[in-house]
Amino acid sequence: MVVVASLVMGGALHGSVAASDSADEIRARLKPFGDVCRVGQDCGGLEGGAGGAMSAPTVAAVGAATGLSGQQIYDRFCFACHNTGVGEAPLFGSLEQWQPRIDQGMQQMLAVSLTGRGLMPPKGTCVTCSDDEMQAAIQYMVDSAQ
Repeated sequence: MVVVASLVMGGALHGSVAASDSADEIRARLKPFGDVCRVGQDCGGLEGGAGGAMSAPTVAAVGAATGLSGQQIYDRFCFACHNTGVGEAPLFGSLEQWQPRIDQGMQQMLAVSLTGRGLMPPKGTCVTCSDDEMQAAIQYMVDSAQ
């Protein structure tokens, strides 16, 4: 009985501390800690290195996937799961596994790739890939299955 009362009181005290946080304090704790600047974007205001504007190599490194073909995206980011079926990923070259997805259409496959599903995180592991690059990678996998 004493243990239960202690837990209830402890929870009430803890709740009162959290409730005292203002909305601004909560927003400050949840604020993202960085920004992504891709090649070709206006990256004004972002700083890097010794406090100056981001240099071309820094911007290029952030947007490293830009300009890759569907096969290059697949070989670099998608193969680990789609070659082995990790997390029920449809196997590369398997029409049986890809057909239900193909039947839903490219827009649905692209939407799933961008938001993630199951064990697949959004954009797989290619956080710098554009929507067009993601679509090219999907098309490459679809073509391999047909």
